[in-house]
Amino acid sequence: MNHLMNKVREIYDQFDASHDFQHIERVYQNALAILHSEPTADEEVVKIAVLLHDVSDKKYTDSKEKEEQLIAELPVSEGKKQHIRDCIAQVSFNGGNELEATSLEAKIVRDADRLDAIGAIGIARTFAYGGAKGRKLYDKEEEARTNMSESEYRQNNTASVTHFYEKLLLLKDLMVTEKGKQMALERHQFMESFLKQLQHEIGQ
Repeated sequence: MNHLMNKVREIYDQFDASHDFQHIERVYQNALAILHSEPTADEEVVKIAVLLHDVSDKKYTDSKEKEEQLIAELPVSEGKKQHIRDCIAQVSFNGGNELEATSLEAKIVRDADRLDAIGAIGIARTFAYGGAKGRKLYDKEEEARTNMSESEYRQNNTASVTHFYEKLLLLKDLMVTEKGKQMALERHQFMESFLKQLQHEIGQ
């Protein structure tokens, strides 16, 4: 596992601060917390899927070559490799067009990743990504989009605060593990407090 960690660190260190290796470390810790409550889950699949889940993130690359190379090198069965691929594919929100999480392992990885998208760290990551992409902090005239296609979700350069209403505030109710639901509640409430204070400060 340490060998794989070192390999993926080199990849994530090329991304901006919203999706760097520290993000992977936090998701890994979230996954471990959920795993404690899910003793029947395949821990190895969860850990590997967490390490690899953003290697082919569409925000940074159009290719799955590196992901496939790393999976091919894993000393596990072909069945387990496919299970890992499925977990990775089922993580992304995709503007509300996510695939169904069909296994307990996929549910754990997805909840662990989404926990890092909310709360204080979620706020920090949103503005880090927005800054890296040259987005406005907020736009009082902008309306949050609903019923988007994946391409619409990815292509529009909306303000960072708008992203809270298009994704982050929705995630609490999309958690699927009991531990994930518990962990999401406090983080969600913190985001609501932040947005209320922000609206007060900008006179909205």
